[in-house]
Amino acid sequence: MFLNENSGIDPKKLLLFGAGKIGRSFIGQLFSRGGYEVVFIDINKDLIDELNRIREYRVIIKSQQEEVLTIRNIRGIIAGNRTSVVKETSTAGIIAVSVGQKGLQGAIRLIASGLAERFEKYPDYPVDIIVAENMRNASDYFRQELKLFLPRGFPLDTYVGIIETSIGKMVPIMLRKDVEEDILQVFAEPYNTLILDRNAFRNPIPAIAGLAPKDNMKAWVDRKLFIHNLGHASAAYIGYLYNPEFKYVYEALSVNDIHRFVREAMMQAAISLIKKYPEEFSEATLTEHIDDLLYRFQNKALGDTIFRVGCDLPRKLGPDDRLAGGIQLARDSNQPFDKIMLALVCASRFKAADEDGQMFPSDIEFFNHAEREKGDMLKNIIKNVCKFDIRLDRDVFGKAAEIEKNIVARGIKNLISR
Repeated sequence: MFLNENSGIDPKKLLLFGAGKIGRSFIGQLFSRGGYEVVFIDINKDLIDELNRIREYRVIIKSQQEEVLTIRNIRGIIAGNRTSVVKETSTAGIIAVSVGQKGLQGAIRLIASGLAERFEKYPDYPVDIIVAENMRNASDYFRQELKLFLPRGFPLDTYVGIIETSIGKMVPIMLRKDVEEDILQVFAEPYNTLILDRNAFRNPIPAIAGLAPKDNMKAWVDRKLFIHNLGHASAAYIGYLYNPEFKYVYEALSVNDIHRFVREAMMQAAISLIKKYPEEFSEATLTEHIDDLLYRFQNKALGDTIFRVGCDLPRKLGPDDRLAGGIQLARDSNQPFDKIMLALVCASRFKAADEDGQMFPSDIEFFNHAEREKGDMLKNIIKNVCKFDIRLDRDVFGKAAEIEKNIVARGIKNLISR
């Protein structure tokens, strides 16, 4: 049965777990401008208090011509207020989650409590949950975690639509001075398309601008990970090694050799994607997508830093993530992966710092652990972080060793020059 105003559920209310950069600049913005009330759930008390005091916030669109969007019809609830969160979950027209991977389990636990109460009160009104997280197989993970906290016998598959997404919007780190000026404002690029799984909805897909439903969601998640994320990370890692004084991604991509090499790495992944999803992608469409991304990566007004794009190495060098996953994608398609591997080797030397001169905490531990391991540090990273098998994946280890040897002998500038 579809939602209506007489059901006890508000069909035009989005409950959004996560009032961070993507939550405010993208998900909340799309739904607020689409006529929904947006209720933010977050652990940041100062931010939620300010949301409730002002009842609006600004999204600053950074491009050649700056644009300011004022987002209204919003309110917030502290995540620790379990009673209110459960009540809002039970009466929301639609739910979204954008908390980052570290916050997912806490959000899922709260959502499960709300779903249990909702089903008791409104068993005929299913709900959709948009999982706005940058992770592969997000819907599978979300479903398995929900099962751990839901009552036995809960009809998860029929009562809850778990909607996987591809988050392509770029949002830079907010500098301290910008947060101090206005804790609610958020900077973002103009791109405003939310790709999401058409077939996972239990209710009609919301009729709001910016939603782009797709039938083969796995293909579009892989496109995001192995072209967008892979290319962005490659620019950061190669750019840092090329010149550690570079601060912004656009500085790295202004170097012709880096721009060309990153594009070639993205094209290696693109050809592999076409082999895997021939009915979804063509060389012409993916080439156009790559050139558009490279243009967006060079948005000076956005001020996206090499630190932000490259940091969190334990996650970004993981086996299913952008570089190691891209290499495996190429191997599965019998395609070359040397350009992608060069970016990975550069990542093993990535020690960029934030505005305070501090490395990302997990990166400090990443290098401390790698240096404590006996033997070749790069080999240890490829084995222990990227999870390649030293016996079965000899081509990967051999290519990495060859590239590292050439970097040491010739330097990255000479290696990528033409």
